[in-house]
Amino acid sequence: MISRTLLYILILVSCNVYSQNNTTKGYRIEGDTLIFTFDARDYSKFTEEKTGKKFDFGDFDINSVIVSGEFNLWSRDHWKMKQIDTYNYELRKSIHDFTDEFSWEFKFIVNESFWAEPSKKDQNISIATNHGQSIRGVYNLKMYTAYPDAKGNASFKLYGYKNAQKVILAGSFNKWNEHLFEMHRTDSGWELILQMKPDVYQYRFIVDGEWMEDPDNPNRITNEFGAYNSVLDIKAYTTFKLRGYTDAKNVILAGSFNNWDEHAYEMRKMDYGWKYVIPLSGGKYHYKFIVDGQWIEDPHNSVKEYDQDGHINSVIMVK
Repeated sequence: MISRTLLYILILVSCNVYSQNNTTKGYRIEGDTLIFTFDARDYSKFTEEKTGKKFDFGDFDINSVIVSGEFNLWSRDHWKMKQIDTYNYELRKSIHDFTDEFSWEFKFIVNESFWAEPSKKDQNISIATNHGQSIRGVYNLKMYTAYPDAKGNASFKLYGYKNAQKVILAGSFNKWNEHLFEMHRTDSGWELILQMKPDVYQYRFIVDGEWMEDPDNPNRITNEFGAYNSVLDIKAYTTFKLRGYTDAKNVILAGSFNNWDEHAYEMRKMDYGWKYVIPLSGGKYHYKFIVDGQWIEDPHNSVKEYDQDGHINSVIMVK
């Protein structure tokens, strides 16, 4: 398990539109919207599901396109795309509709029968499997929740190495992909800015094919090869509100994020009640309020769970 570190980046939820670079195929992310994109001209081969026979793009007319992947249990009919023009189709989904996984495999189904086959030259691909066995020459597209963005919340910098030809950023946020996130040359070395969900991540740099940790990040852990992975903890400002109780003298916020400390997080009195803001990594947290010494659940949060001691706590998810 990765221990929480002192290094973190604080982020605020905003309505700015973030656009993904064009190195990924099949999707882009704009703010909180994930847009699946299908351009029929990007695919030279289509496999008929029932027979396994290969077809060229010109062999049939496209009547419908479906998004099928791990996120919808490879459904063949639920996620129908909207036709934009002769060749292009789109489907928009809220990124919050997905789980906390950092990546998902997916593909497009044409006319409910033909799988559009990605090329092995596409950067965001993964070898397809069947019952745990790799299928030679068959690939799925891969979607990552981290993506390059000039206004992103995580800036990765590698100082020096000015004679290097190429530097790649690889980490747990892109399943250690050795090609996807190519860094940009700067006056001081190399840099890449990503937009990332709150969580704790491991990463390394690949300098002209040689893996290395971040020399300027003291937060690291040993990996399975006896070397080090650098660690980055991205946090999001999270607001806790207790409405009402305006006659209370003192209200404390306690939860799994502060080891249920009964004194540390004294809430601020507001017109509507009480408020406290803290930076939290991505994940699930239990919490309660202590109103003048009395423990209470959050009356305005219907999500609750039992803890290991049988107590009912309010629950918040940070994404």
